[in-house]
Amino acid sequence: MKYILFAILAYILYQFIFKLVIPVYLASRKIKKGFREMHSRMQEQMQEQQGFSSQTSPSEPPPKKKAGDYIEFEEIK
Repeated sequence: MKYILFAILAYILYQFIFKLVIPVYLASRKIKKGFREMHSRMQEQMQEQQGFSSQTSPSEPPPKKKAGDYIEFEEIK
């Protein structure tokens, strides 16, 4: 009787580990890896934008908008 209960307990433990614990662990690893990749891509984009803005800023000043510009628009009825 003791061996039968031990076998049932071992089977339940096996099912728990291979059907719940391992898939959850693998999914969390995949999600963390995706977040790390996304974070690194965002860092690269920010560095590119900072490099682009720093290159264009010193060479030419931003154009000033005239205060009296008139923008035409049509009314839609």
